[in-house]
Amino acid sequence: MNKLILAVSFVVICSYFSNPIQSAEASRRHSAHAAKAQHQGTASWYGPGFHGKKTANGERFNMYAMTAAHRTLPLSSYAEITNLKNHRSIIVRINDRGPYHGNRALDLSYAAAKQLGISGLGSVEIKPLARNQSLALVSQ
Repeated sequence: MNKLILAVSFVVICSYFSNPIQSAEASRRHSAHAAKAQHQGTASWYGPGFHGKKTANGERFNMYAMTAAHRTLPLSSYAEITNLKNHRSIIVRINDRGPYHGNRALDLSYAAAKQLGISGLGSVEIKPLARNQSLALVSQ
């Protein structure tokens, strides 16, 4: 009886892990879908009070770097941010979690907000970039 339970358990576990190609393809499809998912929201910026403190990914926050904090985008991923008022766009690296105030979607570094022309709150479109898109854009 114990051998039968062990054999059935082994078959179930092996069948779960048996096709890594399907798992990789599903992951790739999910990444492609996530890269297309864009949304609009309110952005704010943060700077002097946090400059030099650790971010969620462990690095020190640099208010002069092109970075941003987002609640759900993967850390160290990139996103294209567009100011909906003046249509300026930039690429930022997500290196922190937040914002935690109000109903904001994104906290930009001081430099990123300045490039977009945001001095307080701004309406932005957030477009996550796929890994190959971000590598090509950053290398330019």
